[in-house]
Amino acid sequence: MAASTLTEVARLAGVSPATASRVLNGSARKPGKDIAERVRQAADSLGYIPNAQAQGLAKSSSGLIGLIVHDIADPYFAAIARGVQEAAREQRRMVLLATTGGAPGEEKEAVAAFAARRADSIVIAGSRSSRAEDREDNAELAAELDRYCRNGGQVAVVGHPVVGAAAPEGYHVVAVPNQELAADLAVELAARWDGDFVIIAGPEGLFTSDDRVRGFQEGLTRAGRGPAEVLRSSFNRDGGYQAGLQLAARITAGGPDGGGLGIFAVNDVMAIGAAAALRAEGLRIPRDARIAGFDDIETLRDFRPALSTVSLPLEDIGRLATRATAPRHADDDGQPAPPVTGRVTLRRSTEAAAG
Repeated sequence: MAASTLTEVARLAGVSPATASRVLNGSARKPGKDIAERVRQAADSLGYIPNAQAQGLAKSSSGLIGLIVHDIADPYFAAIARGVQEAAREQRRMVLLATTGGAPGEEKEAVAAFAARRADSIVIAGSRSSRAEDREDNAELAAELDRYCRNGGQVAVVGHPVVGAAAPEGYHVVAVPNQELAADLAVELAARWDGDFVIIAGPEGLFTSDDRVRGFQEGLTRAGRGPAEVLRSSFNRDGGYQAGLQLAARITAGGPDGGGLGIFAVNDVMAIGAAAALRAEGLRIPRDARIAGFDDIETLRDFRPALSTVSLPLEDIGRLATRATAPRHADDDGQPAPPVTGRVTLRRSTEAAAG
């Protein structure tokens, strides 16, 4: 059955379509109370569903927040999304979700779709990229976001600014101290073990991965140690698994003196993949390798042995990003949001192996 139209509602209520629209779409220009009630009764009897985009035009607000993540199945992004959803609920807004696989070209398409639906704000979570193959798509994404902000949109980006974005207003960056926290982790691990370290990282040019690699190397230097070898792989669980197979073969073939390796995977899902590969090759953690990750995703509650990591307040990050784009009110105190902090969390996966 075809949906009822605004014209049909207006005809049944005995008013003009413009008057019916002002009642049902939230215009500031309100007709008389008896007329408004007649329009609402007509809409109810016909089962009319108001047009959300028309309401957005009438109110200068759609009540929508666009959220762009790389992979909602990744617990890192799922936790941030929960924070976004909670803050959106506080603002009486709804969240639209787009997953992009981390490609800036797909992010640009998501931004265009959200802008077309008059989303009030957009939150983007996921590492920025300076890789040569992303240069053109980065430029198109930046241009799309600049256009959106010039038209009154608000954007919050987790981690780093969008490459090339230049709009003077409307941008908010929720900075995450990846480099500093990775350095702290390296210092803690180096104090507990004097063996070699290997870093399992994403492709070079991914800002989040590169920050964590850089920080871990700085921490080793601070601890009086030489730099760690870096293995590059996909920035996901499968990439960690493939790197883990390489390291398992190395350990099985003899490995460093003293047995085993110290492994730092730049995110927890890569650490989980690497640990699975080691187990598949008959190796044990921490006897044959000590391993640490980064993020402290919820999945780690069920991971054994318990994984050492850097704990980030992922849901808080989502809330901070969403609140940064909320409309400002006269009673706002103007104080900046508190900075994101984290902490090193050492667990069984990096303890000394039993003799």
